[in-house]
Amino acid sequence: MNVVSIKLKLGMLLLSLAIFVAGFALVYGVLGYLYGSFTPFIIVGALVLVGLLNVVQWLIGPYLINAMYRAKEVTPEDPEYGWLVNLVDEVALFNKLRTPKVYIADVPFPNAFAYGSPIAGKRVAITLPLLRVLNKDEIKAVLGHELGHLKHRDVELLLAIGLIPALMYWIGYSLMWSGFLGGGGQRNGSLYAWAIGIGLLVVSFIFQFFMLAINRMREAYADFNSAKTIPGGAENLERALAKITLTVDPRAVEKYRNKNNVMRMLFFTSPPPEQIYANVDELIGYWKTQRVPWYVDFFSDHPHPAKRIQMLEKLKYQ
Repeated sequence: MNVVSIKLKLGMLLLSLAIFVAGFALVYGVLGYLYGSFTPFIIVGALVLVGLLNVVQWLIGPYLINAMYRAKEVTPEDPEYGWLVNLVDEVALFNKLRTPKVYIADVPFPNAFAYGSPIAGKRVAITLPLLRVLNKDEIKAVLGHELGHLKHRDVELLLAIGLIPALMYWIGYSLMWSGFLGGGGQRNGSLYAWAIGIGLLVVSFIFQFFMLAINRMREAYADFNSAKTIPGGAENLERALAKITLTVDPRAVEKYRNKNNVMRMLFFTSPPPEQIYANVDELIGYWKTQRVPWYVDFFSDHPHPAKRIQMLEKLKYQ
């Protein structure tokens, strides 16, 4: 098994276990102190409530996403985008998956995403700007990434892990507003419950950073999937990432060129559109050698582009 794959799987497993064990132990300890023998019943009830809310959101989520992104399903018979279904079918074959439903999203930014639920089925959506920016090999590499999410059941994974921070939030929220503590009713008890509720809300917020870390690992693992299942996937995914970045920020390359010249950074202008994509190789070159501190993507659900490129470079030779 590939070393990168082992590290990513082990990292996700250990962090997921840490979230479950530490989160559950904290909630159980707090409730056990407050409510004693009633704790198991409270936790089961809260888990059922939170679980039902999450499952309902999961089930109807694809329909809400389609509405938000103005996504329309594409069939192989579509005269304009039928080729995209064939492309998805090819990538699904590489990944030994059934072809998901294919959607075109009418939004003004380049993106692709995989989603779905038991009642909506598995889906993959590509935005119109992405189709205009990338060639077919690059789109195929991006699809290899997105179908990697479906292959690894990432939506279900996040749904399960997210129960713990959600449980903390709802119990903390209830304690904050209820003011109920043990024998209840007393002013000091109410203030105490309020303080514990606030504390749990804060901890649930902190746990979101662990969720972001898991999400970054998921994204890296999806990159790995593209590199290892799609012919030329690593190189084409690198180019796709660079093109997407340059579409969103046409001055990305200039920022690297002028990072040591503050005055030039203050006055440089964006290159004309015809020059933007001529900078793809240069941007990738910067990313290959950029040293990225560990904290740079701390608040992001995706790894820094330089980290992604450097991992893809390693996969070319493994």
